[in-house]
Amino acid sequence: MAQPRILILGAPGAGKGTQSANITDEFDVEHVTTGDALRSNKQMDISDMDTEYDTPGEYMDQGELVPDEVVNAIVDEALSQTDGFVLDGYPRNLEQAEELEGMTDLDVVLYLDVSEEELVHRLTGRRMDPETGEIYHVEYNPPEDPEVEDRLEQREDDTEETVRERLRVYRENTEPVVEYYDDQGTLERVDGEQAPDDVWESVKETIESTT
Repeated sequence: MAQPRILILGAPGAGKGTQSANITDEFDVEHVTTGDALRSNKQMDISDMDTEYDTPGEYMDQGELVPDEVVNAIVDEALSQTDGFVLDGYPRNLEQAEELEGMTDLDVVLYLDVSEEELVHRLTGRRMDPETGEIYHVEYNPPEDPEVEDRLEQREDDTEETVRERLRVYRENTEPVVEYYDDQGTLERVDGEQAPDDVWESVKETIESTT
């Protein structure tokens, strides 16, 4: 079987990172994220674009958002360097989805379907160990060591107010992308509220049956 070209979509907390890691192991493909692609192409020459800076790194160093056209060029570069991939974190809007069509032919678009209340529950339950940076969850993945449990902290971006705002922004920008692929008939919905191992079984079966 040729290496599949997979796009994975889902809201923050839907489990894209976990399932992307499973996909890369099982199908021997690259995990392409916009964050990694940006970091590995920080010095890419974009002086031919009509942009404020000549490299993506300059935007990042200034703490500024990297423009869509630069992100598009970097994702295109990252995808051109691999035969098979699972793309995670792109496209974030309809314009990027249309750009992606010109870059590659996708074999399958996976959507991890999780209700808003479950996403809020997952994200607000996350806790970080400030000494190690390890992430735990008060219900799904508590630490075994009571000392670690006592020093866990909730990150600012995991409070309920912040989480609901992140989900609102996601819905506004990225739900049209889900509808875009649904209308094309390429979207495969996976129930993301199952146990992680069951989600993985569904993901694996979906990829195998569509590629």
